[in-house]
Amino acid sequence: MPLRWLNLFLALPLSAQYTFDQGQAFLKTYCLACHQPKSPAGGFALQRVSEEASLTSAAGRWTALAARVRNREMPPKGAPMPPLDQAEQFTAWVDASLRQKACADGPVAGPSMGRRLNRDEYSFTVRDLLDLHIDVARLFPVDGAGGEGFDNAAETLFLSPLLSEKYMDVARFVMDAAAKEYKPRERILVARPAKGVTEVQAARTILENFLPRAFRRPVSKTDVEPYVELFQAARKHGQPFEPAVFYTLRAVLASPMFVFLLEPANNTGAPRPLDPYALASRISYFLWGSMPDELLMDVAAAGKLNDPEVLRTLIPRMLRQERSLDFGQRFTGQWLRTRELTGDKAPDAKLFPQFAADEELRGDIRNQPGMFFREVMVQNQSVLSFIDSTHTIATSNMEKHFDLKLPLRRNQSKQPQWVELPANSRRGGLLGMPAVLAVSSYPYRTSPVLRGAWILDSILGTPPAPPPANVPELEEHKEGAPPKSMRERLSRHRADPVCASCHSRIDGLGFALENYDVIGRWRTEESGKPVDTSGELADGTAVQGPDGLRQVLMARKDLFVRNLTNKLLGYALGRGLTLKDSCAVDQIVDKVRQNDYKAHVLLEAIILSAPFQMQAPAPVPTRKEPVKK
Repeated sequence: MPLRWLNLFLALPLSAQYTFDQGQAFLKTYCLACHQPKSPAGGFALQRVSEEASLTSAAGRWTALAARVRNREMPPKGAPMPPLDQAEQFTAWVDASLRQKACADGPVAGPSMGRRLNRDEYSFTVRDLLDLHIDVARLFPVDGAGGEGFDNAAETLFLSPLLSEKYMDVARFVMDAAAKEYKPRERILVARPAKGVTEVQAARTILENFLPRAFRRPVSKTDVEPYVELFQAARKHGQPFEPAVFYTLRAVLASPMFVFLLEPANNTGAPRPLDPYALASRISYFLWGSMPDELLMDVAAAGKLNDPEVLRTLIPRMLRQERSLDFGQRFTGQWLRTRELTGDKAPDAKLFPQFAADEELRGDIRNQPGMFFREVMVQNQSVLSFIDSTHTIATSNMEKHFDLKLPLRRNQSKQPQWVELPANSRRGGLLGMPAVLAVSSYPYRTSPVLRGAWILDSILGTPPAPPPANVPELEEHKEGAPPKSMRERLSRHRADPVCASCHSRIDGLGFALENYDVIGRWRTEESGKPVDTSGELADGTAVQGPDGLRQVLMARKDLFVRNLTNKLLGYALGRGLTLKDSCAVDQIVDKVRQNDYKAHVLLEAIILSAPFQMQAPAPVPTRKEPVKK
């Protein structure tokens, strides 16, 4: 949703902006020719959304319809296309109306979606379960993104037959490694055969200790017995006691109870609080990407994980643990897309040879956003620090890259440190970070368009419409001709009325960052000409350079906080958000705003929200009538 319309719809009562009749008039003007009742295109007749009640009964149709209009897929090519302003008004009204209808009864419990651990979570869980520090994530295929753009989304974490075999192979590899390491062996072999203790009794003791931690919940005798039988079978085949134990534990690491985050089905027919042990796993996989520790399990056993006072103590403790580093890197890498810097988005090695050759600097740059995010969370700073901050994460390599003098601890200057920035450093917040500037550029040059679109999408949550298929290529430099600045090269696009409507929303944001080159170094000239960082937003707001851009974003800070909340809630739930989840987002944003935008308040509000704490009833299967012959 474009910035000016989203601001308008969030600020004013729905009735003061746009009416249902205006929406119908828009549809009749631009859609009725193809979607008449007699022979509607795609089988969709406008009559199905002609009543205001359809905003509730046919919300899915309205959502799909608005998406087609927003992406300029409808009306079809050759039919009269609505002016962009009218299309934006219409789609913003649809979004606001659907949200208003869905939230009439307040936040509700979300669907309970058992999901597979992604490859990072599996690796972290093995590490913490066994105290075995090996990276097994690389042994699995890459998990695709889903939901709100994260690789922990249930919608994409399928289990194929090939992946099932891979789990068996990895479990064998892990247990072979654990059998050779002292700490994992001692953690596993808590009992051994001795006088008065049979091998089976010792194996049962080992399993009764191991399974509750591996399955992340208490276990019963019924859960333990199949593994005891597997141990006995291994002994009958001649395996000594210890190899038989490790053989048995391979099956545990490939079990659905270990590989999946499973939650007891809610067959009550009504929403209910989530099972406390499932809630403990939700919290630990949110903030750690790994299994609950002993304290978290004890709090779950006491039924205190929905107590705000307990969470106010628990969350800071979890954030201070080293395991939260994984949370910072995994969340920011996907939210900001900076993990793409190891792939196609990596700066061109020929154009930036010094950067390509300095592995330490590249690592520092890639890690900076995630470590900054984690530090803001640990210190309970305002989440507005992501827009502008007096501090950053830096090393001596980055100090040189920034051409700044930073108050680093010189005896640890190679280690990432939380440091205060000099006045007018232009490095405060995410927008001054080289990883962000590189991922929003081409590998070989900066792009105000990519950077502006990145800000609209990743920071404000208002992505621009996809470009039309016939967009002309940017004018390249011709040999012998005077070099042109990026602004001059974009002038062809901005002169075309078809292109100008979108570029007016994007370019002003991107031009403000042109002082930064592809790898985030500060520059005052481009192609021998002074860099012009002036711009104007679609609503007429003037923007001048990085500092001016930060002021513009701070003036729209609630848009940023809403987008960050959407991303964090989707990541925390491990699924895509539904329309009804937006009601919880509203409450979370209000709570954060009322508490000076503090980071801990954001995390607490997410964990205490209805979608996180509550479980919707399982859907009732529809009974199919037998076909009469």
